[in-house]
Amino acid sequence: MFLKRCSRKKCGKDHVYWQLVESVRTARGSRHRTVAYLGELSASEQKGWARLAANLDEKAARAVRQLALFGPEPDTEPVPDYVKVKLREVEVSRTRDFGDVFLGLVLWRTLGLDGLLRELVPEGREDVPWDLMAAVLAVARFTEPGSELHVEEHWYARTALSDMLGVAPEQVNDSRLYRTLDRVLPLKPKIEQHLKQRAGEMFSLEFDLLLYDITSTYFEGLAAGNPQAQRGYSRDHRPDCKQVCIGLVVTPDGFPLAYEVFAGNRSDVTTVEDIVEAMEQKYGRARRVWVVDRGMVSEDNLAFLRERDAKYVVGTPKSLLRKYERQLLEEDWHTLRGGIEVKLVPSPDGAETFVLCRSRDRREKERAMHARFEKRIEQGLRRIEASCTKRKQKVATVAKQLGRLLGRNSRAAGLFQTDVVEAADGRAQLVWKKVQAWRDWAALSEGCYLLRTNLTDKSPEELWRTYIQLTQVESAFRTEKTDLRIRPIWHQKEDRVQAHILFSFLAYAMWKTLEHWTKRAGLGSGGARTVIAELRRVKVSDVILPTTAGRRIRLLCVTRPDDDQRAILDRLGLDLPERLGRPSWVRNPTETESPCSLDFCHGTPGNRPSEPFQPSN
Repeated sequence: MFLKRCSRKKCGKDHVYWQLVESVRTARGSRHRTVAYLGELSASEQKGWARLAANLDEKAARAVRQLALFGPEPDTEPVPDYVKVKLREVEVSRTRDFGDVFLGLVLWRTLGLDGLLRELVPEGREDVPWDLMAAVLAVARFTEPGSELHVEEHWYARTALSDMLGVAPEQVNDSRLYRTLDRVLPLKPKIEQHLKQRAGEMFSLEFDLLLYDITSTYFEGLAAGNPQAQRGYSRDHRPDCKQVCIGLVVTPDGFPLAYEVFAGNRSDVTTVEDIVEAMEQKYGRARRVWVVDRGMVSEDNLAFLRERDAKYVVGTPKSLLRKYERQLLEEDWHTLRGGIEVKLVPSPDGAETFVLCRSRDRREKERAMHARFEKRIEQGLRRIEASCTKRKQKVATVAKQLGRLLGRNSRAAGLFQTDVVEAADGRAQLVWKKVQAWRDWAALSEGCYLLRTNLTDKSPEELWRTYIQLTQVESAFRTEKTDLRIRPIWHQKEDRVQAHILFSFLAYAMWKTLEHWTKRAGLGSGGARTVIAELRRVKVSDVILPTTAGRRIRLLCVTRPDDDQRAILDRLGLDLPERLGRPSWVRNPTETESPCSLDFCHGTPGNRPSEPFQPSN
């Protein structure tokens, strides 16, 4: 082993720090492996190393340096158990976030992502291992989502991750974070396979039923370097921005299995074949049951699934309800909980089954929507009539106004029969009336929807419960966009966008793991936000103890959890350490403490975060 000098320039100032490294032989030749980060050395120490190097050959110099690192030097000797302290001069400084990043790191390690990346990314000449930098990006996305520049300039230095990972703040810069994105992205298929296996081990998840849906996320900027960035139907109500579409596959429990990124102008219905083939390539072809929404249903897609011996439960277009008007009028409905009614309707050829569903809450919602849009259209029509009476207008001009009005309120546009004619004096005249047949059909079909499946051994109740689990995908999209802030995307290059979405996917896997634990611990399925918010208040601070001997001791102390935090930790079976690292001597008042490893945290031995954390039963 030997000392290695490193330097970087930040804010116009050169920073020099030291590492303890060793030479190892790899398939690519001799490489330097970092053993420990020593931080910055004082000027006198640097001069001492220079004199030593001038008087000794390189091999002897390395040996003496090794002795100096571990010998009984005044600054490295252990702190005794008992010292006399000047109480009036005790200081508390460098208060940093701890609880939420500690939780994020526990989840990262529990999913085995640290070991996976250490195995997949061979060590090279990098100063910081790639798995540690990936942990920084994932924990940042989980606790305080932001850009890589935000991680470097604001977030990382405010957290205790440097003390837990052993990576100094000056080593976390946007360039290194960007290179980490580039290095991890090619591992996406293996990461997805690993998460599927790990989730199955932890939570006994079933993978025969797959839920698939698609959403979009928009860009800030032109994204000229990304061919997938296109304008299309925006679920974020930002048609002015370019976007990409993200197709997500989850289990019935909501755990993410895989995702694909599509061009922003890609139609939903054209993505089904790609996602099915991608899942088969990762996990093999099997008799899976696919559950998709009506926006992705077409006869070609259903034929594609049948050819692969796959089963499906899908929604159907609202227009298809017209064929089942007679069944809607009949009273042979099966009542489920919450005002849900269902009935089976066989298809003419017997190969498929249709399920009519009627929801009381959905009926009230659609009825209120129709009433609201009817009122808007009627008021707009009366305004157009009044404007035609006040001044002479062209027929084409009034027709455009009418088209815009009906387009903005399309939900009730079918209720009105409208026409723009030219009166005897050349004025445009609006003629309209309400269509009673539309109102009658709306009253009958409000709250109703139709499911379609090729499963023949399921009851209507089971089919409805299977389809309604699509809400898990919708919940995933809400979490991604609200809590993990996948939008907007600031990256402009295609690979960086793909890597940004990958780390959002990893953060969501950590989120769902926490949700499973909170649910199992009796904290509710939506307890993840509460847990993160409570633990975010737990901090770590440097406590400086001046001794009567004129020297100073540094302790990295974790704030004691309050009653609410303790109750959450007890439910999760997790103990926070009381201190990070061991007490150390302070060489000078302005010195920055070298980071320690999380493996040296003091706390309950069996619950150190470096060990895999298992949820309580």
